Amino acid sequence: MAAPTLPDEPLHRRIEAVWRIEAAKVIGAIARVVRDVGLAEDLAQEALVAALEHWPRDGLPQNPGAWLMATAKNRALDWLRQRALHERKQQELGADADARGDHVVPDFSDALDAAREDYGDDLLRLIFAACHPVLPREAQLALTLRLLGGLTTAEIARAFVVPEPTIAQRIVRAKRTLADARVPFEVPRGDALATRLAVVLEVVYLVFNEGYSATAGDDWMRPALCEEALRLGRVLAALAPGEPEVQGLVALMEIQASRTRARIDAQGRPILLLDQDRGRWDRLLIGRGLAALARAVALPGGDGGPYALQAAIAACHAVARTAAETDWARIVTLYGRLLERQPSPVIELNRAVAVGMASGPAVALPFVEALAQSPQMQRYHLLHAVRGDLLAKLGRAQEARGAFARAAELTGNERERVLLAERAQAATRQ
Repeated sequence: MAAPTLPDEPLHRRIEAVWRIEAAKVIGAIARVVRDVGLAEDLAQEALVAALEHWPRDGLPQNPGAWLMATAKNRALDWLRQRALHERKQQELGADADARGDHVVPDFSDALDAAREDYGDDLLRLIFAACHPVLPREAQLALTLRLLGGLTTAEIARAFVVPEPTIAQRIVRAKRTLADARVPFEVPRGDALATRLAVVLEVVYLVFNEGYSATAGDDWMRPALCEEALRLGRVLAALAPGEPEVQGLVALMEIQASRTRARIDAQGRPILLLDQDRGRWDRLLIGRGLAALARAVALPGGDGGPYALQAAIAACHAVARTAAETDWARIVTLYGRLLERQPSPVIELNRAVAVGMASGPAVALPFVEALAQSPQMQRYHLLHAVRGDLLAKLGRAQEARGAFARAAELTGNERERVLLAERAQAATRQ
């Protein structure tokens, strides 16, 4: 068999975009049948290889997602039949199967089209399987971002600021552990649901963030991921209406998603928060987010959860008619409470931004300089971007240029790199 012809660059990018959007759905549907997440990913990858072979020759199908799903299902059907044949041969070893006439391989077509359960769907089952307690937390996050978010190993490594081989090993071990433990492919109920929600919420939010600000690639945003994370969050809110952090996460994502149309210009270039046209913010999503935040706050302990606090910060922006009317003092206070609940250098950096807006860049810069002493944060491009912004406001143009240039070097997103490079040039002209 001849090797598949490599597609030209534009088509290759289109196939890659289709795969990022459809991969999780395909893997989830196949995993529901074969009950093995690693095997499901392999079968889905076979469908992608088939697409790389056929689409350059035959053209992009009218419904690429359906094509990938059908191809993966055919691969799964072949695998199921082969397994059944192997098991039957094992059972009949040493017997005369032809004499009994019972060597027909079962038809598994119906299994592939089985009706979904009352609660959840394939993607939710995929998340809960990948976030099973049999796996350590780091492996849960890496595997789910790979399966649900469609992120490459390099992108996940960049998101966690760890070496790529470390992430690769985590993913391989995680899939093997799930297979060996025969983890059920289902959405848990009752107490089991409550105990496993925390990691699932974290993963849903990481997927949303990857859609909101892509870690790599040519696009500033991946809206399909935001929409999928929002949908999953709403399903979780229906499954666990009494969990304040579920409501808080939904509130946060609804409010953040309301800015989507205002975050890029007609050419797809990023528009920063303070420069956005707030008339383009989606008032319906803001209303839904504020309502979800009210539900979270009304529940016991709901006003102090990390997601509810972040949603409250987002709400400060959402209710301000202009950037100048933003209640930055309240945002500083909310970030302080968030740091008490969830210490993190990234949250400290965000608080420093708020301090700069509330009290001036001279007050905020020492906080950022202190964070810059951490080797981990030195590799975080947004630290250098924030530092560059503060230095530019203080009139320290050359230092600002260096900070923006360093941020541009570190980001994996092409749109963001261009923006940061432009800010470096602008700082020089001051």
